Amino acid sequence: MKLSTKSRYALRVLLDLAQHRGDGAVALKAVAQRQGISKRYLDQIMMLLNRTDYLRTTRGSQGGYQLAKAPDQYTVGDILRLTEGGFAPLACLENPGECSRHEGCMARKTWQGLEEVMAGYLDNLTLQDILDRYGGEVPPDFSV
Repeated sequence: MKLSTKSRYALRVLLDLAQHRGDGAVALKAVAQRQGISKRYLDQIMMLLNRTDYLRTTRGSQGGYQLAKAPDQYTVGDILRLTEGGFAPLACLENPGECSRHEGCMARKTWQGLEEVMAGYLDNLTLQDILDRYGGEVPPDFSV
């Protein structure tokens, strides 16, 4: 599975907000500067995240974004499902009816197992776990 830039940036933004959760509403421009991400691209990611219960938004001159919940309430699995749609390494696992070999495919269980392992790991990894693990360090890029 290769993660999209959107997924990697969404995770970075949420980690940034988690690191600065005591600062009140955080301006997107500040996040963009700290993370080295175009504000324009972050606007698109924030629109996606705003459709969920992930963020609290404040408008106005002192406006910005905050996490809606504690960092231990956000799993990497949920974030990636939002941005990627899921963990299926092959399209036939997402849409079994589209594959004529689905029922007799000997390798299908292998790919299902991979999907389950990835989901199990990512569903048990929270933003707080990453913050705790990497402390003041810049978290890794999480490209796979």
